[in-house]
Amino acid sequence: MLGYVINPTSAEADGFLESVALALAARGLALAGAIQTNFVFDPDRRCHMDLRLLGSGQVIRISQDRGRHARGCRLDSEGLALAVGQVEALLDSQPISLLIVNKFGKSELEGQGFRAVIGKALVAGIPVLTTLSASAREGFLAFAGDLAVELPRDPQTVLDWCLGRAVVPS
Repeated sequence: MLGYVINPTSAEADGFLESVALALAARGLALAGAIQTNFVFDPDRRCHMDLRLLGSGQVIRISQDRGRHARGCRLDSEGLALAVGQVEALLDSQPISLLIVNKFGKSELEGQGFRAVIGKALVAGIPVLTTLSASAREGFLAFAGDLAVELPRDPQTVLDWCLGRAVVPS
């Protein structure tokens, strides 16, 4: 009940998940989770990273602008924590058909980010769809165990997988 797609780049993962989420929402599924969008504001600087929360449409910035020459992590952990809290509140407040998490990345590998929300959804019987890089596979599989199902990067196959597992609220 934990489908994942390996993506070569985050940008490809974001667009891929957004297209799947739009198709699922068009079919009336109640979605929770987050889709990342990147906003280029200056070609000489790194883009802003935002999470659009499924189910509410709220947008939360999860990056810090550390200046033109800054190196290293620019994740805003407070923004990410806010997004995680909002998604968890949605899971607690209404029936959800499917949880979509933009990626199982460094934060989740370290036991933070959306990791606990993914676990909570799985315990509640809500299927989860996410993406990850090939380098994160080992850590992800250590977390997911036999619940993990690798899906090809094919929108129709992923859509069919989601539709076949989605919880239909009564």
